Amino acid sequence: MRPTRRLALGIEYDGSAYSGWQVQPHSRTIQAALEAALAQVAAGPVALTCAGRTDAGVHARAQVAHFETAAVRRARAWVLGANAHLPRDISVQWVQSVPGHFHARYSALSRTYRYLILNRAARSALAAERALLVHQWLEIEPMREAAASLIGEHDFTAFRSIECQARSPVRMLRRLQIERRGDWVVMELSANAFLHHMARNLVGLLLSIGLGRARPEAARRQLEARIRESHTVTAPAWGLYLWRVDYPPQFGLPADSAMISAPVPGWPSMG
Repeated sequence: MRPTRRLALGIEYDGSAYSGWQVQPHSRTIQAALEAALAQVAAGPVALTCAGRTDAGVHARAQVAHFETAAVRRARAWVLGANAHLPRDISVQWVQSVPGHFHARYSALSRTYRYLILNRAARSALAAERALLVHQWLEIEPMREAAASLIGEHDFTAFRSIECQARSPVRMLRRLQIERRGDWVVMELSANAFLHHMARNLVGLLLSIGLGRARPEAARRQLEARIRESHTVTAPAWGLYLWRVDYPPQFGLPADSAMISAPVPGWPSMG
C-alpha cells in the first residue's frame, strides 16, 4: 500500500451560486465541487480541510486547503486536472507538497478579508453579486474613528452570529483599514481568526456609522457591552472576499495570488 502525503492548494472562487464552503446535503458547496474534481485526478476519494469556512455567497481570492493522498501526480497535473473538472467559478491556483504537520486551519498565522462597496447612485453590471451597492454617500472619517477602537485583542461576542460554535469569542483584530478609491470604498480586516459572521457584522456596524445612523463611539460601546445594537445589521455576503491567508515561511507557500493584478475598468485598484 502506497504511503500518503499531504498536499496544500490555493483556491479562488465566486461564491454567488454556492451555499458556502462546507459540504451540505442537497446544496451546492465549494468543498463538494473541489473534492469531486480532485477525486477525478487522484482516482480516489479526497477530503479537504480549509483555512476558513466561507458563508453562502462569500468569495475567495486566496483560500487555502490541504488533503492527504497516495496518488503521485505532478503539481501541474493536479492544477490542470482539477480545473478541467471544476465549474468556471472555482479555480485551483497552485498545489504543492507540505509536511505532515501542516494544517490549513491551525497553521495559519492570520486571515485577511476585504469588503468591496460601490458608493454611487448607478449600479454596476460587472459588480453585481461581487460588491455591495450603497447609494447614500459614506462618510469615511467617522468609520475610521470607529474602526480604531476595535483594533486589538477583544471579546467580540457582539459581532458573532448566534450559530457561532467557537469555544472562545476572543480574537486579535490586527487591522481594520478603510479607503475610498473614487466611487469605491474598500475595507480590509485582518485577524488571527474570525468568528462566524464577525467580518460582516463589523462591516455592518461601520456602514451604519458611515451613513450617519450611529456615532463612532457606538463601536466601542457595542464591543464592551457584548451586545449588538438595533441600528446594526449583518452586511450582505456578496461584498466579502477571503483575500489572503498567511502561514509561517517554513512551509514555503505562495504569498499571494495575481488574480486581480490587471486593471479592470470601473473597479478599484486591488493591490
